[in-house]
Amino acid sequence: MIRLLVLWLTLTASAFAVSNPAELLPDPAQEYRARALGQRLRCLVCQNNSVEESEADFARDLRRVIRERVKAGEDDAQVITWMTARYGDFVRLSPAFSAQTVLLWASPFLALLAGGAAVVLARRRQMPPPVPLTDVEREAVRKLSGS
Repeated sequence: MIRLLVLWLTLTASAFAVSNPAELLPDPAQEYRARALGQRLRCLVCQNNSVEESEADFARDLRRVIRERVKAGEDDAQVITWMTARYGDFVRLSPAFSAQTVLLWASPFLALLAGGAAVVLARRRQMPPPVPLTDVEREAVRKLSGS
């Protein structure tokens, strides 16, 4: 039983890990906003992690900058605009919708439509041609239709 407890504590320790206390803001509301902003921005070193998830030195610096700007009273849009102006659109984990990113946003829907069209065309090609009616069937149709 103790082994299971030790194993559980070892595996879940990362969930209880706290950020560097020097990085935390004293106001919980500001800290929550800073963390939410950090989740929306990409670490440019790791590239697949948010600034909040990454342990890279650069991400630590970005977390510090985010907290300084939140503490200074900037809103979320101002912080993201500043980061985007400084590091480019790539810093956003979810790119903004603009004329430059229309294809990026539309590509999943276009791929779905293309896949659906391919399935429909493939099914049409696989359908066998209709078999002509026999004389007996033609006579039965004539009787049913009353002609």
